[in-house]
Amino acid sequence: MATPGMEDYLEQIYLHIEAKGVARVSDVAESLAVLPSSVTKMAQRLDKEGYIVYERYKGLELTGKGFSFGKKLVRRHDLLEQFLRIIGVDEENIYGDVEGIEHHLSWNAMDRITDLVEAMGQDEEFVRKLRVMDQEKEVDK
Repeated sequence: MATPGMEDYLEQIYLHIEAKGVARVSDVAESLAVLPSSVTKMAQRLDKEGYIVYERYKGLELTGKGFSFGKKLVRRHDLLEQFLRIIGVDEENIYGDVEGIEHHLSWNAMDRITDLVEAMGQDEEFVRKLRVMDQEKEVDK
């Protein structure tokens, strides 16, 4: 089972590979605001766990397991961002809020949030009511 730290690194590796075709230690370090040595250490751990193939001085490669899990992690992040936008969380808070909660939700909870996001996407009236309620709360402050 991947730890929250492993998930953060794996998510960034996946995003770099999807965007650029390669994930370099230096790029992942910059994205996570950590030292390259931290990325190397985690890459060795992810390699040992079967998520990536790590060879010194080469780009990081995802295994099938790593690709599938990385994709799932990115989807989780995107769904949580979408959910928070739908319910009216201020845009400047969304990224930090997602980072704060994404590792603390079970995959079962994520399945339910996915269902809720899909249902809200099909029910514009419900979303409109949420917005009205939010505006009314702002007026009462």
